Amino acid sequence: MRRTDRLFQIIQILRRSKRPVTASRLAEELEVSLRTVYRDVADLMAQRVPIRGEAGLGYVLDRHYDMPPLMLTPDELEAAVLGAQWVAGRGDPALSRAARDLVAKIATVVPEQLRPFVAEPTVGAPPPLASPASAGGLDFTQLREWIRAGRKLHMRYRDEGGRVSERTVWPVLIGYADTVRLLAAWCEQRQAFRHFRTDRIIEASFLDERHGHRRGELVARWKRYMKKERGLDLL
Repeated sequence: MRRTDRLFQIIQILRRSKRPVTASRLAEELEVSLRTVYRDVADLMAQRVPIRGEAGLGYVLDRHYDMPPLMLTPDELEAAVLGAQWVAGRGDPALSRAARDLVAKIATVVPEQLRPFVAEPTVGAPPPLASPASAGGLDFTQLREWIRAGRKLHMRYRDEGGRVSERTVWPVLIGYADTVRLLAAWCEQRQAFRHFRTDRIIEASFLDERHGHRRGELVARWKRYMKKERGLDLL
């Protein structure tokens, strides 16, 4: 990797990380020595790139730092296409259309020599094992709006044993798997996070009432729950 490319890559690694990044982690990802990382970070700081931290503790890039857009690499292009293929095959209708539009837009803006990486990628998402379960009583487009707005959802839900209950929940996010879709939410009745299969939601009402928590805070609480209860350390 050329030194210029490596300096840009250091910035990219720091931009995507929400926690301080140690020199050891940078060296491992870039496949260089610690000495090289220290020198590169020092050079970036000398160029007034707002990196804070020091060796041994980790580095953080100022979140307000704005860098001119970089042309995507072939690997980044194929990663974007692979993700879009997966969403197109498994997402709800609105997201599927958005995924196909995304690939079309990428193909129009990249240089001609990079277009084969979009039109003829070396990777591909497998088709779903079966058709994704139906949305049940949910409008996914409105559900995503309610998640962003921090509003509550009231629903009638049938569990695996066939028992029907009514719940008022704070929707956190929608999970898309090969055959089912899941709604992660804070349940007011259980006072805990729960996951609901959307095909088992009999009826849903979108309430105007807000739950009063910032989305980032609620997602962080859900991630802590997933780590503690299921041993999953989510990004």
